[in-house]
Amino acid sequence: MATFNPKQSFLGVDIGTSGIKVVQLGLDNQRPRLMTYGYVELPTDIIKNDSAASRTVVVSALKSLLRESHVTTTKVVAALPSFTVFTSIISLPLMSRKELNSAVRFEAKKFVPMPIDELVLDWKLLKDTSGAKVNLQAPKNLRVLITAAPKSLVKRYIEIFKAAGLQITDLETEALALERSLIGTDPAPVMIVDIGSMATDIAVVVDGIPLINRSIDVGGLTITKSIAQSLNVDQERAEQFKRDFGMGGAQTETTQIPKTIEFIISSIVNEIRFVLNLYRSQGSGAIQHIVLSGGSSFLANLPMHLEKSLSMKTFIGDPWARIVYPVELKPALEEVGPRLSVAVGLAMRELLPS
Repeated sequence: MATFNPKQSFLGVDIGTSGIKVVQLGLDNQRPRLMTYGYVELPTDIIKNDSAASRTVVVSALKSLLRESHVTTTKVVAALPSFTVFTSIISLPLMSRKELNSAVRFEAKKFVPMPIDELVLDWKLLKDTSGAKVNLQAPKNLRVLITAAPKSLVKRYIEIFKAAGLQITDLETEALALERSLIGTDPAPVMIVDIGSMATDIAVVVDGIPLINRSIDVGGLTITKSIAQSLNVDQERAEQFKRDFGMGGAQTETTQIPKTIEFIISSIVNEIRFVLNLYRSQGSGAIQHIVLSGGSSFLANLPMHLEKSLSMKTFIGDPWARIVYPVELKPALEEVGPRLSVAVGLAMRELLPS
């Protein structure tokens, strides 16, 4: 007998620099089930631009997307861009939870470049290296993950969703959402490379916790603009060239396209190498593989290129792997999956045991 309850559902909303993505999931026999999804391509700048006009554009687009996607819930989990959130893992001596609150606040002052009173602080106790659950009575140091986000940005998000008729139940980082949708319960060290339109986010995740987060201003649009400039064509044609040729193509008058793309991708490769070396320098175990995500991860031959450049298994992640959905939607979902990975992970947050 089915136990699907359409009222027990949550909406994941990912507002990125190039568009808005939504995914609604319900719970079906203890597994998340896809109810609806949608996205709209729309340049947004709500991180830097707090003008009334900018908010109006985002709210209007979000309302329209909710209506066209037939969303049936107002409960939302949203993500803050990784580059706007400060995270750190600290070690503290054994103390009570009340003392931890004060200690975390004190330690946060050491790594955030903003006054502590202007930040929303959150923290969670991590498992020890053996994987055991944290016990505040155990005679050992505590590992604590600290997350801090600007109050002004959090307030902006809350007001935007409220104006769209939605209620935020949780706000978290994109890295945590990607870990949930692409990695699941795998405790092994994994690197997630999320290649968006304007930026690429790189995270090393171990046992469900993003230990390292880096972001560079290189993405799919960077490649498109470079092709347009080198061939003296408009961006629409350059975008089509990018999709057709990817990291390798036929020998025609546009043989310079793969070289142009490879030059831009080299910036991402170098940043990945930096993160790999940073992780190794901490004396931790080897990273098992690289999972690609984001709308620009479908660049032809990109996984193969990264595997060759980094000598590490690389593949495009599947955010639908732990989701129940109609089999006839499989081709369409495979096509849009990488760009919806964050939204899927957000919607999963309240439906899975922590």
